[in-house]
Amino acid sequence: MTARSTLSQDELKTLVGQAALQYVVPGEIVGVGTGSTVNKFIDALATVKDSIRGAVSSSEASTARLRALGIAVFDANEVASLSVYIDGADEIDGQGYMVKGGGAALTREKIVAALARRFVCIADESKRVKTLGAFPLPVEVIPMAAAQIARRFAALGGQATLRLKNGQPLVTDNGQHILDVRGLAIADPLAFESDVNQWPGVVTVGVFAHQKAQVCLLGTTAGVQTLHF
Repeated sequence: MTARSTLSQDELKTLVGQAALQYVVPGEIVGVGTGSTVNKFIDALATVKDSIRGAVSSSEASTARLRALGIAVFDANEVASLSVYIDGADEIDGQGYMVKGGGAALTREKIVAALARRFVCIADESKRVKTLGAFPLPVEVIPMAAAQIARRFAALGGQATLRLKNGQPLVTDNGQHILDVRGLAIADPLAFESDVNQWPGVVTVGVFAHQKAQVCLLGTTAGVQTLHF
């Protein structure tokens, strides 16, 4: 698919959102992520909604958008497995490992991703990196542990700050808080994810290595590039 070299980031998101329809299996339930790129996919999904049973969503925001477009939303507990989970990323490297959570839905995203046999990442080319960590790493935490977890990241060379919304700590769909950690270079995403997830008070770290992408649809100035991992 050829695109004009002047495509905006928003237009690239639309392209990859539409391209992701090829991975939607007719008659099944599709896993749907969260974020501005996924919103483009949800809009595209509405054009084929009569061919699917519905969706499992990773956030209240995506659930509301799906239902507004007439797509049935199932609870994750109602579904034993999904053929595909389609979601964006804040960063993705050459192995399909990702940083996610800019939209504060990382825990539910990881839960839905774990149900799926295939993770298809949809992103524009600005999200592709050699090493994860330039984007502030989101970590969902239990509020009483936030300061302790921030000190542990400081010992690794990272600077953790509490994410705010309207001057108050942002509260996730799960009732928890988010730390955003700057200054990290995550050379071994699998080990890093396993380690940080064991820290008391961490709900989920925003490294998606154990639930990595198998496919990435990357919006570029030359069109949609398909990467396999």
